[in-house]
Amino acid sequence: MERIFSVPLKGGQITDVYAFSSIKSLWDNLGIGHDNALFVADTNTQCYLPPEANSIVIPAGESEKNWSSIDRILSRALELGLARDSVFVAVGGGVILDMTAFAASVYMRGSRLVLVPTTLLSMVDATLGGKTGIDYGGGKNLVGTFYPSERVMIASAFLSSLPMREYMCGLGEVVKHAFLSHDTRLAEFLLAEKERILARDESIMDRMIRLSLEVKIDYITRDPEEKKGIRSALNLGHTFGHALEALKGFSISHGEDVAWGVAKAFQAGVLTGITDREFAAKSISLIEAFGFDSETVISAEDFPSFMAAIAKDKKKKGGEVRFVLMENQGEPVLTPLDESVVRRCVSC
Repeated sequence: MERIFSVPLKGGQITDVYAFSSIKSLWDNLGIGHDNALFVADTNTQCYLPPEANSIVIPAGESEKNWSSIDRILSRALELGLARDSVFVAVGGGVILDMTAFAASVYMRGSRLVLVPTTLLSMVDATLGGKTGIDYGGGKNLVGTFYPSERVMIASAFLSSLPMREYMCGLGEVVKHAFLSHDTRLAEFLLAEKERILARDESIMDRMIRLSLEVKIDYITRDPEEKKGIRSALNLGHTFGHALEALKGFSISHGEDVAWGVAKAFQAGVLTGITDREFAAKSISLIEAFGFDSETVISAEDFPSFMAAIAKDKKKKGGEVRFVLMENQGEPVLTPLDESVVRRCVSC
């Protein structure tokens, strides 16, 4: 067991991030009595639960990220007689982590929380920052709270059995972090180790996860309460991507839609004169090098629905949706975009 980061968050809270050499080592070092904890998993991750754990298993999938699932988690906690000092332990991907954290944040006005991410996406994205939530009214994560976990426990061994599409989903966020980084270490690492990354070499995955987390932690620690706009840069690609995801009925993965959205953000940046053209071209090439789509087109018929999904984006300011664009390496800019610019990016 190794503590790799200690991250200051909103309200002076700290999240400690630990890395483990195996799944067994992770559970051996959990340090929580099972009679004072509720383990939450889905049908894909229930196999990882300790056999003696008090648990609840939610059906897998984005469609389960709703009030009904929160009610089930809270009802199970009440049934077990858990108190405010009890621990909610989330074991799974981003959906389970977000929902469990939300449930923990409202149970007894706030119970303890530990996150055990089992997907690459959740390891590099959903575990840090304290955001919780559920989907609501056709929008992604529209209802939620800020509630940092006390610990994040990462074992890259979980990734060996992950379906390739789910692994690629996480790589979409890793690639996004490569552009947000203040230096090119992550981008160079991704290009140099592409084959070993795709082969899921465990030592390479450990290094990749740490490099990716360093980028997210840098933005979080400079803006822990999201009051300066710095942390909003982590939403690079998300405004475009979430709209595509909603348009497709959540049939494409988060990482795929983010990678597409990042490519669209680079195109929008070039069109508006914000993004350096050479940097945009190199960045889109990196996206495509890992097989991510950058060319899906929104039809004229679907464009109004696409714009309606963008209008639901929760990162509005003064009623205006702001997109994250990039001037150059590590230089994000938040700006509104004219509908005509969005149309040119996604329709041709």
